[in-house]
Amino acid sequence: MTALSWLPDLPDFRARLAALAQHADPWAAAMALATHRLDFLQTNALAATAARLFPTPPPGLASQPIRLAVLGSATTTHLLTAIRTGGLRHGLWLDLFEPAFGQILQALHDPASSLHRFAPHAVLFSFDARHLTAGIHPGLDDSAAESAIADRLDHITRLWERARTAFACPVLQQTALPVLPRLMGSNEHRLAGAPAQALARINAGLTARAAAAGVHLLAIDARAAQDGLAAWHDPALWHRSRQEIRPDAAPIYGDMLARLLAALQGRARKCLVLDLDNTIWGGVIGDDGPDGIVLGPGSAAGEGFLAVQAYAKALAQRGVILAVCSKNEAANALAVFDTHPEMILRRSDIACFQANWQDKASNLRAIAGQLRIGLDALVMLDDNPAERALIRRELPMVAVPEPPEEAARVPGCLADAGYFEALAITVEDRARTGQYRQEHARAALRETATDLAGFLHGLEMRMTVHPFEDATLPRIAQLINKTNQFNLTTRRYAEERLRAMRHAADWIGLCFRLRDRFGDHGIIAVAILQAESESLRIDTWLMSCRVLGRQVEEAMLGVLLEEARRRGARRLLGAYVPSARNAMVREHYPKLGFTACAPDGDGAHRWVLDLAAAAAPASAVRLEVQKVAVGP
Repeated sequence: MTALSWLPDLPDFRARLAALAQHADPWAAAMALATHRLDFLQTNALAATAARLFPTPPPGLASQPIRLAVLGSATTTHLLTAIRTGGLRHGLWLDLFEPAFGQILQALHDPASSLHRFAPHAVLFSFDARHLTAGIHPGLDDSAAESAIADRLDHITRLWERARTAFACPVLQQTALPVLPRLMGSNEHRLAGAPAQALARINAGLTARAAAAGVHLLAIDARAAQDGLAAWHDPALWHRSRQEIRPDAAPIYGDMLARLLAALQGRARKCLVLDLDNTIWGGVIGDDGPDGIVLGPGSAAGEGFLAVQAYAKALAQRGVILAVCSKNEAANALAVFDTHPEMILRRSDIACFQANWQDKASNLRAIAGQLRIGLDALVMLDDNPAERALIRRELPMVAVPEPPEEAARVPGCLADAGYFEALAITVEDRARTGQYRQEHARAALRETATDLAGFLHGLEMRMTVHPFEDATLPRIAQLINKTNQFNLTTRRYAEERLRAMRHAADWIGLCFRLRDRFGDHGIIAVAILQAESESLRIDTWLMSCRVLGRQVEEAMLGVLLEEARRRGARRLLGAYVPSARNAMVREHYPKLGFTACAPDGDGAHRWVLDLAAAAAPASAVRLEVQKVAVGP
C-alpha cells in the first residue's frame, strides 16, 4: 500500500478545499489539509488550489522558499503536483522546474538554458531503469558488464559535479525502481549482463558513491520493496506515456522527496513524545500496577510494546529527543522506568517527563519550553483517538500520527511517516541525550548558586573557535538551517554553499564549541562574516538556545573584534532581520554596544561598531583555543 497510512482521513476535504480562499490564514489552512490522507486526485486538487492562492511565497513563511529542478529521464510531470503537496505538508513553498523531455544534458551544460536561468536551490536526478541499463544485455561477459556499469556510474557522478559547480546547491539522486524482468530467477546475480542484475548493481553503486560525494538519496527502490512493486509501477503506463512511477504512488513519492527538502532546511522533527498506558506498555499503570502491565516476552502484545520501546531507544541513540506526556501519577509512571525488569527505556533516556492530570496540549507546551524547541519539532505518539483529536485541534503544528492498533506495527508506522528524516548524523546528534542529562546537573547548580555571576563562574566554561572545516560542515549546516530563535538574520545555507564560502577570500566562517565542568555542548554557535572595504559585515550570527544566558555572545564578540582588527577593518557591521521566531534577539546588537544605522528599506535593522573605541565585554566564558581563518 502506498497510502499515507500514518495520517488521519478527511471526510470533508472538498468543502475545506473550497473554503481555503476565505480562511483568515489560508497558508496555515492549506498546510492543515495536507496533513491528511490524500489520494492522487485530492493531492492534485490541493496543489492546484495552493498554486493559485500562493503564486509567490506567503508572508511570514517559516522556511526559505525552494526552487527545485527535477531532471528525469522518464515522465515526471504527473509527480510535480504531489511534490508541491508534499512540500506543503512539511511547511515548504516550492517552485519546480523540469526540462523538456530528453533534454537533461543540454539543460545542465548550456549556461544560457532555462535551467540555469531558474538557478535551483536543489537538483534531483531521476533516472529510470531502462535509461540506466541501456546497452547492457545478457550477451556481455563479466568484464564488459562491469565496465558498462562503471561507465554509467561515472557519468552520473560527473552530472552531480556539474550541478554542484553550476548552482552550488544540494544534489539529490533517486534510486531506480527494480522494474526489469529477471532472466534467471533467484540466481540472476550469476548473469552479469542481465539488465535486472545490472540495475541492482547500479543502485548499490549509486548508494556508495552518493555517500562518498555528499549526495542525498531518494530511496524509492526500498519503499517499493516494502509496498510491492505493483503499487509503484505499471508496465502498461510505461509503454503508453513513459511513466515509471504510477500516479497512485505519487502522493507517497511527493512526501518522501519533501522530507528530504525539509531536512535540508533543518525542518525535520526533533522530539518523540510518548504516551505511556497502552502506548509503550499494555494496560493502565494506575489500575494494574507495575506487575499487571503487559510488557516483555511471553505474549505477542508484550513483545509488540517492547518493539515500540526498542525503536524509540534507537531513535534516541541517533539523536532524537525522547519525552513523556501522560495522564498519570508521576510516581507511578516513574516507578516503571526505574524498576520494571522488562523496560528497555529508562528514566535516563527521557529528556522531559510530564506525567500529571493536566490536558496534553498544556503539557506539550511545557515540554517544548523545557527543551527549548518549537512545538513544530514534536511528534506525539498516543493510542487514544480523543487525545489525538484534541492535540490536532489545539496544537496543529505538533505531528500526531495515526498509530496501528497492534503495537508491533507502530515502529513501521513511525518509520513510514519520516518525521525524523536525516541527511547525516553528527557527533552532537549521538551525544544529545547525554547533553540533556548534563543540563539537569547545570540546573541543579543554578538552584544552589547565590547569584548569576557565581553560577556562571561555577560552570567553568571554556570555548574554542575554529574556521569551517570539512569535518564540521555537516553540523554547521545543521545549525544554520534549524536555528530560528537566536539567529540574527535566519539566512539558510546548504553545505555546498558553505564549502564555497570557505574557499572564498572575502568570506570568513567561524564555529564555536563550548565545554564546561559537566560536559561538552559541542558546536553551539556560528558566525559568518564578509570583508567589505574597511568593514567586516556579520552575515550570520546564530547560537543554540541551550546556552542562552551564559555570556557566550559576549565571548563571541571578543573573537569577532580580534578578527576584524587582524584584517585591518575599522568597523564591524551587523543586521537584525525580523522573523516570526527571532524576536528574542531584537536588542542583541545594542546590548553589545553597536550603534543604529539608517535603514535601507529592506526591513532589516542595521548596526555598526566603531573598532577604534570598541572593547570586548566581560564574560564568564574563557577562550581556551582560538584558531581563526588564515586570510589576508
